[in-house]
Amino acid sequence: MKNGRGKNTRTFRDREKQFKEFQEKIEVQFSNEKLLKQAFTHSSYVNEHRKKPYEDNERLEFLGDAVLELTVSKFLYKKYPMMSEGELTKLRAAIVCEPSLVSFANELSFGDLVLLGKGEEMTGGRTRPALLADVFEAFIGALFLDKGIETVVSFLEKYVYPKINAGAFSHVMDFKSQLQELVQRDGAGAIEYKILQEKGPAHNREFVSQVSLNGQDLGVGTGKSKKEAEQHAAQMALEKLKAHL
Repeated sequence: MKNGRGKNTRTFRDREKQFKEFQEKIEVQFSNEKLLKQAFTHSSYVNEHRKKPYEDNERLEFLGDAVLELTVSKFLYKKYPMMSEGELTKLRAAIVCEPSLVSFANELSFGDLVLLGKGEEMTGGRTRPALLADVFEAFIGALFLDKGIETVVSFLEKYVYPKINAGAFSHVMDFKSQLQELVQRDGAGAIEYKILQEKGPAHNREFVSQVSLNGQDLGVGTGKSKKEAEQHAAQMALEKLKAHL
């Protein structure tokens, strides 16, 4: 019995240390740490500890989903003033979808913090995509309740928005259409794309594209295909034109 108790105590201490280090890592100190732990508590863990007052993360997940939609929507609305409602919806869906949430969770090693039942642990629950995506949403819900919307935004500015800015979701964005729409609306003239350079070996080509308006250079972009390079060039052009509006 003594060994069993020692193991449980050690596990509890390790867990407390992990949550402490996690808060230090993200530079947020929860006022109510119970909320933080609840965000990482899976229903299977609660089912195995019925005598203790544990709560699972499902309600927090519900709240976090809504908070994520709102904060990401506001960010996209302000960042892409030329983007239509349909395109904004498509882009937001790509950012808050399961694979994206899993990548955000993995970046911060959320899987190491999850409290799981023995059965869920044995079947690989700690790395299960749906579980990790749910935990990320639950964490956002807990952060919102404990610290408010501004802290949620600050967290996203560190771990999510930079990926959007870096073009991680550009595969669902049609910058060329946006640029065409803007130019046609203003009657500004004709857009032309030109491949300036092809470099790298055949299996790993990189293309450099330039977009111009009436012969004036508006932007240069690179990509693994001509199409991707043109999209990035159009993105640069849009940002340049919007800066002068």
